[in-house]
Amino acid sequence: MIYVRNLFADLPAATKEEDFQEILRAKNFRIERIISHGGASPDGFWYDQTEDEWVLLLAGTAELSFADGRRIALFPGDCLLIPGHTRHRVEKTDQERDTIWLAVHFGEETAGESSG
Repeated sequence: MIYVRNLFADLPAATKEEDFQEILRAKNFRIERIISHGGASPDGFWYDQTEDEWVLLLAGTAELSFADGRRIALFPGDCLLIPGHTRHRVEKTDQERDTIWLAVHFGEETAGESSG
């Protein structure tokens, strides 16, 4: 079946929690739309995913930090690859508007993994 989906439509109500919505899943990858509303990762929490993750910031702004001390500010159109087992966290997202991410998770472990 062929259908059109707009990544800017049907945005969830604003909360401090990130909203993960799976768009497509196949054997070795999955694509998610992630919506952030001025939130950040909980204190002391680090993502440590087995699969690689490529993210594209579509709207809003964000800042990521990594366990090695790096911090990266992201603006619409910015994308980056986060290799598997690269500990990272969301330090902040835009307080004034929705931050919309497109995330592609890929690798052998992806089909069985859950968000985050």
